[in-house]
Amino acid sequence: MPETRADFLIVGSGIAGASAAYELAAEARVVVIERESQPGYHSTGRSAAIYSETYGNATIRALTTGSRDFLLHPPAGFSDQPLLKPRGTLIIGRADQREKLMRVFDECRKLVPSIQLLDQREILARVPVIRPDQAALGMLEPDAMDIDVHAVHQGFLRGLRRRGGAVITAAEGLRAARRGDLWQVETPAGSFAAPVLVDAAGAWAETFATLCGAAPVGLGPKRRTVIIFVPPPGLAIADWPQVIDAEETFYFKPEVGRILATPADETPIAPCDVQPEDIDVAICIDRIEGATTLSVPRVERKWAGLRSFVADRTPVVGFDPALAGFFWLAGQGGYGIQTSSAMGRTAAALARGRDIPADLADLGVTAAALSPARFKPASGGAEAVRG
Repeated sequence: MPETRADFLIVGSGIAGASAAYELAAEARVVVIERESQPGYHSTGRSAAIYSETYGNATIRALTTGSRDFLLHPPAGFSDQPLLKPRGTLIIGRADQREKLMRVFDECRKLVPSIQLLDQREILARVPVIRPDQAALGMLEPDAMDIDVHAVHQGFLRGLRRRGGAVITAAEGLRAARRGDLWQVETPAGSFAAPVLVDAAGAWAETFATLCGAAPVGLGPKRRTVIIFVPPPGLAIADWPQVIDAEETFYFKPEVGRILATPADETPIAPCDVQPEDIDVAICIDRIEGATTLSVPRVERKWAGLRSFVADRTPVVGFDPALAGFFWLAGQGGYGIQTSSAMGRTAAALARGRDIPADLADLGVTAAALSPARFKPASGGAEAVRG
């Protein structure tokens, strides 16, 4: 079988790989290889994402804000339906959590001036099932929105193909090596080569990087559990915001006539086709029933996904400081969908050897904050590692 060559070879077709591939394909030949039989099978396909500009650290919030216009007004042909729909997010706190919630409010309103504080009466008027002792104070982000994850992901993949790129499934990277000016990757679907190899393998990103000879960055996959249950008959839930407690030990939101909930668990786990554990489902039910008057007599559906982080919970995006042509695109955690447009643009710019896009730089996104060099000393100049 002849070797397939490209300018950029991307490993992983989840939201990170898909968005970067879409942007890179505007100017270059891009091939994406995927170990599974379909794109986005793991984290992306199991995401219960919401667009929230108050979620995550400063870099994540900046990337989220930088994605807003694209997600609200995608280019023609990207999607036949809206990518975002109004929802709102409400963070609630007990009396003993007031100080913490006020700190979050003061920090977030610098970037999101529309957020507002709610008192107990206002909280219960919006979500009457919350127990009063859990709702001494609330922070409402009225412009937070539900994300159609499938439409966003497929839009990037469809756009990639329209720009001449390709996605090859059932193509797990079994061997990889740098030979001369090219990375060569052997897979069950054939051989692939490119001067730049982009590691967007999600929970498997560090595993693949090790195969390539890169030093680890401390990437850790973590299991998150989600359940769906039916609300009590006659309870009007459609206009509820997503509700999160101040310590982020649970959240819940309406989901097509049902209620989606999670205990916000982050259990370290090796990369795998992760499944929900009964104990986490039970913890979720206990937390929801403890904070609200809702009862969960039966779980209609349950699943688990992987969210991968490094220690500072900021994505790892940039050329490896010691491995020519090897580009990290990993550690999106639970923020990959809401940051997807800005992250794709950022990754594409850095992979081309360019500066962060000006509008994102103005929001505070920096190459240094994302660079894998923050985990290890560089050995060689930028030109050498870019290859």
